[in-house]
Amino acid sequence: MYEILLAVDEKDEHAKAQVDAVVDLPGRDEIHAHVFHDFQDNPTGASIGQLASARHAKDTLEDAGIEVTLHETSGDPSEAILDTARDLDVDAICVASRKRTPTGKALFGSVTQAVILGSDRPVLVCGAEQ
Repeated sequence: MYEILLAVDEKDEHAKAQVDAVVDLPGRDEIHAHVFHDFQDNPTGASIGQLASARHAKDTLEDAGIEVTLHETSGDPSEAILDTARDLDVDAICVASRKRTPTGKALFGSVTQAVILGSDRPVLVCGAEQ
């Protein structure tokens, strides 16, 4: 079984790009997808099951015959992704990228960049159509 962590945000188009990439991987019947979301600010106590992008990812992956487990945390997104990947001992991490200028990345940081630089496992970066 190949374990992959899909770190989804709130955007459906990002989750769709990630799901499409995972479904297109060879041997998809041997994949176990861990759909994950980190709530940075969650005053209402929402859960990952209430997040449309996570529900879309789960439903689409299951329709493709991929086993899915949902996970959630709260805190710093890049640290949470890396910690969860380590805790679950996944084989790869799948993230979506946002279009930002180099200046925007320097000023505001990039979760994707932090995951790529901080991970000891492969990171699949998916771009969504804007």
